[in-house]
Amino acid sequence: MQPVKRTVLISGASSGIGRACAVSLLQQGHTVIGLSRNCEKFTRNHPRFTAFEIDLSDLTHLAEQIKQLGKQFPTIDSIIFSAGRGQFGSLEEFSFTQIQALMNLNFISQSFLAKGFLPALKRKPLADLIFIGSEAALNGTRKGSIYCASKFALRGFSQALRDECAKSSVRVSLINPGMVKTEFFDTLNFMPGDDKSQHLYASDVADAVSYILNTRAGIIIDEINLNPANKVVKFKK
Repeated sequence: MQPVKRTVLISGASSGIGRACAVSLLQQGHTVIGLSRNCEKFTRNHPRFTAFEIDLSDLTHLAEQIKQLGKQFPTIDSIIFSAGRGQFGSLEEFSFTQIQALMNLNFISQSFLAKGFLPALKRKPLADLIFIGSEAALNGTRKGSIYCASKFALRGFSQALRDECAKSSVRVSLINPGMVKTEFFDTLNFMPGDDKSQHLYASDVADAVSYILNTRAGIIIDEINLNPANKVVKFKK
């Protein structure tokens, strides 16, 4: 039986995990709407891909932009929430503005996006909300107080939302990857080890997303934790 072709909205689609998900789903024949702060990063045209420029960190106009997005693409039946960034340091090293900015992007914007689309998704025969969390949602770590808080919030949100949607057609899933070898680490002072057993690839996470999307109706994949076989952290000089 051929999987049903879906119309998937992907946040953070211009790089990293979001980009890998977009490539994978397009190869499978799905239609993809990719969100990015800078659509110039999408350098190739595809007949089933549409770019939409939006800054999820700017909450001021986000609700109205989400409303416009829903009107422009009424066939959306799934969302992959992969936008986010990393910032690490002790609590005292964060300014009040930095705390707010990280929580806005990594958690609050995700809840805005889910809320904006949820009524329409409940009218679909099958819909999926797939949140890309982090191993940081499982254990708090030193220098990760705010980043971990944003991912713990996303995990709690997805668990509660799954229960709220249990009697509807909307399935809510969470994927918690360990360190993935992407541009995520470009602005950080550490990175995963070089050996393939010491990091994940973005395509590994995309495979998990595909597994969830292609699972038959009536089954919910609550949560997937992905990790490299060996956790190695390299600090940059």
